[in-house]
Amino acid sequence: MLNDTIKRRQKIFRRIGQNILTTRIGYYIFHHVVYNMKEIFVQGRNLTEAYHRALFELETNGHILDCSDWNQKQKECAMTVHIEDPLAEPMISKLIIGGAYDLQRYVMELVDGILDFKIGAGWDYTYHARFEKYLPFVINELKRNRDSRRAVVSIRDNEIDSRNKDAACMQSIQYFIRDTKLDTMILFRSNDLPEAFFFNAFGLIKLQEKIADSLGVGVGTYTHRSNSMHCYEKDFKMLSNYVKAINKKPPDELTYNYSGDWDELMAAEIPNILKLVKDLR
Repeated sequence: MLNDTIKRRQKIFRRIGQNILTTRIGYYIFHHVVYNMKEIFVQGRNLTEAYHRALFELETNGHILDCSDWNQKQKECAMTVHIEDPLAEPMISKLIIGGAYDLQRYVMELVDGILDFKIGAGWDYTYHARFEKYLPFVINELKRNRDSRRAVVSIRDNEIDSRNKDAACMQSIQYFIRDTKLDTMILFRSNDLPEAFFFNAFGLIKLQEKIADSLGVGVGTYTHRSNSMHCYEKDFKMLSNYVKAINKKPPDELTYNYSGDWDELMAAEIPNILKLVKDLR
């Protein structure tokens, strides 16, 4: 009798399960509730090593879910990328979208603010405009007390970002002087790993270098946290191909040196970038 009761209940539960999958709430239960965002920590000696490990981790361990704001799926995890020696060669990865012109332009936008004039003329903000006015505080605070934990710049502007579809992805920057070197900690709410991370990190490392020089200290570690490190569905194949290359090729076939190689290529693009800026004004 007991076995018969159990069997009847099992049949009912199976029918319920089949029926619930056809409903919207059933779809949500079976496809969404089971997902918990994975927390991944990546460490590398330099930028390219850490970046390539991050690509591998997202491809291997990221979870695929809907990204309804952009009408596609995404592969996602929470990720912290820690770089021990940000200026160590090789600094340039071949697994990026863009070339020397694009990277030089991004550095000049981020560090020098060459396109800040576009704010109010199609753009709501630039990262440079949001942090530049607070850099004197950062420098003075670290000169006042080299042990300080207060050298923080908030990038998010709730007044603008709360109503902007393209709200700032970077949220804050914090600097520490430890062991006579400037350590940097970056927080992103959201970061596109194969399309944006490398450019973001390279530019922020150049900013770190600039601030370290003004303080008379060396460049320490660089830590880049993204609460949502992701790849959009349109780039799934690209991410997969990147990771295949990482698995098959030695690191020296996937990188370039910045010093004595790409620094010259990037410097050669400065006149072209300045012409663009002049034409846009």
